[in-house]
Amino acid sequence: MKSQPIVNNPLVTREDLILAFRQLSAPLLPYYSPGSARLELGGTAASYPREVAGYEGFSRVLWGLVPLLAGGETSELLETVLEGIRSGTDPGHEEYWGTVHDYDQKSVEMAAFGLALALVPELLREKLSGEELERLAAWLRQINGRKLWDCNWLFFRVIVQIGFKKAGLPYDAELTGQTLDEIERFYLGDGWYADGVGGHSDYYVPFAIHYYGLLYAKLMEAEDPERSRLYKERAALFARRFLHWFAEDGSALPYGRSLAYRFSQSAFWSALVFAGVEPYPLGVTKGLILRNLRWWFAQGIFAPDGTLTIGYAYPNLIMAENYNAPGSPYWALKTFLPLALPADHPFWTAEELPLPEPDEGLAVQHAPHLVFRRAASGKVPHVLAFNSGHGSSNEHTHTSAKYEKFVYSTLFGFSVPRAEWGLAQGAFDSMLALSEGDNLYRVKRRCEETRITDDGLIYARWKPWADVEVHTWLVPGTPWHIRVHGIRTARTLDAAEGGFALGIERSGGVSAGPVETAVREDAAYAAWAGTASGILRLYGSGGTAELIQPNANTNLLHPRTVIPTIRTRIEPGVTWLASAVYGEGGVSGGAGSWEAAPMAVITGEELVIYAEADGSGKPLLRRRLEL
Repeated sequence: MKSQPIVNNPLVTREDLILAFRQLSAPLLPYYSPGSARLELGGTAASYPREVAGYEGFSRVLWGLVPLLAGGETSELLETVLEGIRSGTDPGHEEYWGTVHDYDQKSVEMAAFGLALALVPELLREKLSGEELERLAAWLRQINGRKLWDCNWLFFRVIVQIGFKKAGLPYDAELTGQTLDEIERFYLGDGWYADGVGGHSDYYVPFAIHYYGLLYAKLMEAEDPERSRLYKERAALFARRFLHWFAEDGSALPYGRSLAYRFSQSAFWSALVFAGVEPYPLGVTKGLILRNLRWWFAQGIFAPDGTLTIGYAYPNLIMAENYNAPGSPYWALKTFLPLALPADHPFWTAEELPLPEPDEGLAVQHAPHLVFRRAASGKVPHVLAFNSGHGSSNEHTHTSAKYEKFVYSTLFGFSVPRAEWGLAQGAFDSMLALSEGDNLYRVKRRCEETRITDDGLIYARWKPWADVEVHTWLVPGTPWHIRVHGIRTARTLDAAEGGFALGIERSGGVSAGPVETAVREDAAYAAWAGTASGILRLYGSGGTAELIQPNANTNLLHPRTVIPTIRTRIEPGVTWLASAVYGEGGVSGGAGSWEAAPMAVITGEELVIYAEADGSGKPLLRRRLEL
């Protein structure tokens, strides 16, 4: 894969960040439409028409361009973008962006124009005629009367209104207040929101709800000091929890939907700096932003021409959302918000500081249903998030893979199904997959009941069929964690318990030597390039262990993987299964902690699992073998 100049950008100074935006945006110039109102990248489609996808791409570039301009810099894109605004808002132009309908993707992209009106109103007044500016405002006002999805989308209307106010245009204060009151219903406490009532708590909390809240807090702190203070306080609370999602090497947890927005993962930290909120010293926040950008720019995320692709650590349509168009990944430019700060802002001279030790008291995060653990100091950076699952689901792509796996990992990523036939197409890492012997597997999609104790023990009850009930207990840990399942079934089932998906080839086909493997009846292990994954059966009769090689391009981090898996036949009645799952980096030249496996013993009707292979020490879990 062709290396891009941005790979060599050290990302240390303000000038480096300005250069990074230029390196990301310069390749886009040939892809603007004749009227400049659309950015026409790629040939794939999304759930909305191609014309809307072109408008989306055009708009998303503004998330980086507007802060650059607000900070006093200029861009070779400026005149093209201004011409695009003229064309896109002119009803007589063939590239007119058109009427906005209820639940329209066009509403999503309006927030970027609100940001422009708020941050660079003088520039727009200078470059656009009075008639052109009014046409832009008239086009944006359509959002006032349109229905929006009851989630982070509500903020798009707010940001447009704030843009109007800051640009001296007619502003609907009543509508803005009503919309912000509606968003209050999403707040869960401790800094956490849900993305809509009953929705998931995922990256839409930091890179959308908090991000827009912090924009509001900064831009409206004089006009609405009470709400601004509230948003800043909530963001500071959230920051101490969100810190757990980042590893020391700059990587962030792959979890949830919209991961094709990549380095938007650190946009929240950028918004904190913009709003003047300092839950940590500026150097800590600076490090979080810059390390995340460095990590991303070292991945294979670019096309040969330097444009961003759809995917995660490499181009990948399999994991993409139905709403991901070729220009969608440019939402990641929201992380460039610090460019709006003046050159003499303390952020630019603050010494970049390493990741502080996260507060262990905040490792259990009830809102996203996650329990965090990280590799010990001195080990290869690795953040794990153990997951209880959720009581509801949605119709987004690969929801089970993105929200219902037992554990998510910065080192191993996670996999999504390629198709429906068998374990290779299903790519069932960190899941218990069940079939009726027909090679069509079901996994956890939603839970009937979940619990997380204060010390992090996880319980979930889920029903893949009406007459099959699975009780699951997870004991978080690293490099080993424990899974116990009690299964009551009225039908004969084939079970497959998958460990971590181990990458066996880097993006671009780069090899790092042969894969080391070890398989016996009760365990499977694989190691490659200093990283190892394994699974050991602790309890449960029969079955076999094996290394499943899933279809290519199913894992978010690695295009080719193997998944250590234990397969078991389950007869009608009640069956108990227990496994120890292993994953570790930095094991080159040895098996790491693989040989120091946990152990299980049966005492009467009780299953007891110990961390030590000799059964010494305090048990990790005691569970009576009854349901």
